[in-house]
Amino acid sequence: MSDAKGETDTAKEAFPWHLGLYDAHCHPTDTIASQDDIPKMKARVLTIMATRGEDQDIVRQFAKKYGVRRETIRSLSCEGDNGCPTQLVPAFGWHPWFSHQIFDDSNPSCPGSEIDDTARHYKAVLTPSPDDDFISSLPKPRPLSGLLDQLRESLQSFPYSLVGEVGIDRSFRLPYHWTADDETKRNESLTPGGREGRRLTPYRVQIDHQCKILKAQLNLAGELGRPVSVHGVAAHGIVFETLKETWQGHERQVLSKRERKRRTSAANARANPATSDEKERDKASGPQPYPPRICLHSYSGPADQLKQYLDPSIPATIYFSFSRLINFSNRSEKAKEVVKAVPNDRILIESDRHSAGDEMDRLLEDITRLVCEIKGWSLAEGMKLLANNYRNFLLGEQSLEQPWSDICEN
Repeated sequence: MSDAKGETDTAKEAFPWHLGLYDAHCHPTDTIASQDDIPKMKARVLTIMATRGEDQDIVRQFAKKYGVRRETIRSLSCEGDNGCPTQLVPAFGWHPWFSHQIFDDSNPSCPGSEIDDTARHYKAVLTPSPDDDFISSLPKPRPLSGLLDQLRESLQSFPYSLVGEVGIDRSFRLPYHWTADDETKRNESLTPGGREGRRLTPYRVQIDHQCKILKAQLNLAGELGRPVSVHGVAAHGIVFETLKETWQGHERQVLSKRERKRRTSAANARANPATSDEKERDKASGPQPYPPRICLHSYSGPADQLKQYLDPSIPATIYFSFSRLINFSNRSEKAKEVVKAVPNDRILIESDRHSAGDEMDRLLEDITRLVCEIKGWSLAEGMKLLANNYRNFLLGEQSLEQPWSDICEN
């Protein structure tokens, strides 16, 4: 099927919501009142991100009310308009936009949270070095160890949760502090801590500090065996190198076709069904310094950079998610080429929307139609593939190898 024909056929096709749609990355907790719209939504699952100090507990509250639980996880695979309510998968993490609020207390030489250290901390992690007036508007920095303890507790409280949103952003600049005029224009429906239209300063978070905060959270995800949602803007090489640092020394052995054939024959001769791949997987089943599965959210890198993430020696499984808002705001030809190049079993879709409701459903439908058009899939075929990819991202290969009843008992 040609792209042109695929686009025409898919555009005319009624959308099969009953097959289930899985949002891999969104922020409805930025608009707390929108939680009342979640039960009315058509999407099957929303993966909701925490980003900063103000929204960690809000994500917990949303998850307690609508989160995937052991007794409801079977419905992730159900088909039908009835009996498949929208559920939430919570993610807990610290976004790079707020990473300056963390100090590394594992390093005695780093400025800490003492009053006289606050200014030194912000002057060390922000560039250019901020003036005292701006520093006085910033919150007291918190220790990295305390952040990791909080994240660990949240992740353990919600066994189907993941780490996110974390990452690196070279473009972001901090907003100016609130003025009296700004305060009169604030939107009370929004969760505090965001930009909310404030003018931007020249100050950025030093990349080495962002990398340090990201790597600590990646290590925690590896320790607990949780997937991760990663943000990367103008930093594709740095993101890859930081991820790579977590799995260095743990790479999979990549065998030639001849060696794989020889080992398989030898195993069969011994009547031993275990393959080298299965042994590798068993060996890496415990805590590791790298996350088992990683989603590069709203992936905006070029197609030729995909191959570095798809190297068979990488012990983590890398997924790529795409959104209407970020990747296809202008029907980007570059984004089309990237979607074409992503393997069918590594692609996810997302809304990246900051409130739940009809608009989030519309964005999810739009990106699903776009991905199916580009890939030449029918909507039914594409939605089943995307659903399977999401379950594998959330649960790992067990979602392919075990029945749902067994997964629920784990």
